[in-house]
Amino acid sequence: GRVRLRRRAAAATSAALGRIGQHAPPLWGGSAAAAAAALPSAGRSYGSQAKEEEELRVRYLDDEHKGIVVLGLNRSHAKNALSKNLVKMMSKAVDALKSDKKVRTVIFRSEVPGIFCAGADLKERAKMHSSEVSSFVSRARTTINELANLPVPTIAAIDGTALGGGLELALACDIRVAASSAKMGLVETKLAIIPGAGGTQRLPRTIGVSLAKELIFSARIVDGEEAKSIGLISHVVEQNEAGDAAYRRALALAKEFLPQGPVAMRVAKLAINQGMEVDLVTGLAIEEACYAQTIPTKDRIEGLLAFKEKRLPRYKGE
Repeated sequence: GRVRLRRRAAAATSAALGRIGQHAPPLWGGSAAAAAAALPSAGRSYGSQAKEEEELRVRYLDDEHKGIVVLGLNRSHAKNALSKNLVKMMSKAVDALKSDKKVRTVIFRSEVPGIFCAGADLKERAKMHSSEVSSFVSRARTTINELANLPVPTIAAIDGTALGGGLELALACDIRVAASSAKMGLVETKLAIIPGAGGTQRLPRTIGVSLAKELIFSARIVDGEEAKSIGLISHVVEQNEAGDAAYRRALALAKEFLPQGPVAMRVAKLAINQGMEVDLVTGLAIEEACYAQTIPTKDRIEGLLAFKEKRLPRYKGE
């Protein structure tokens, strides 16, 4: 059984490594500038709703932040609740990012003050037939899984409330940053349902089984400080007057990733994600297979040469 598991893991790793080879991105570095001056600039966006409010804004940052893409939720009238249209736009945007060689890091944020995402749009759901509800939840789960499987680092900037599907969205990101005033929780049991977009699986993998059960059973909501203390988020910051402290911290963190080898970043994420799902021996075999993929790259040669010459490397994602 263990041998078969290792073989399946190796096969899955090889397939994923093949995809990484096809979509390895170039480096987009830059000098260290104040994050406060780096709010998203205008860029490409996906949407089919009225022009008055783009429900999802996709922005490719420029200059010293080139390579960072920001996905901004923007349904102010519904507290960024996940509707069929918003999920569709998210899926389309994430699908485009998968093969975009310019992308180095993705930040998921809200552009609505005081809210990250209130979860599913219950008003819309109340009008759905039971069969439509099942289809919607399945689509939302698939979209969130696609976000989790993006080959580049992802950061959730939680500057406001993240409940239900909103927290599940954040849990699908590699790293979570939150303002101390932010509120987070999987509250579905209050509605006599359970988290359906990965919450029952990702929360215990993040904070531990016992504590995850406690939070889900009680539908408890925690603030940023408590979320940091239990390991739900990586960084907690005091909110600022603009209401975007978590986003600014996420932006500064994303800049730390830009100088690193693009292929190495993707392969490292793959090794960690797949290794966490198997036993240690199999995980080490996955790491070995992933490490081998970095040896023949031009990036590795450039990295060693830069080290020898005592200069910054100029990676091309090869």
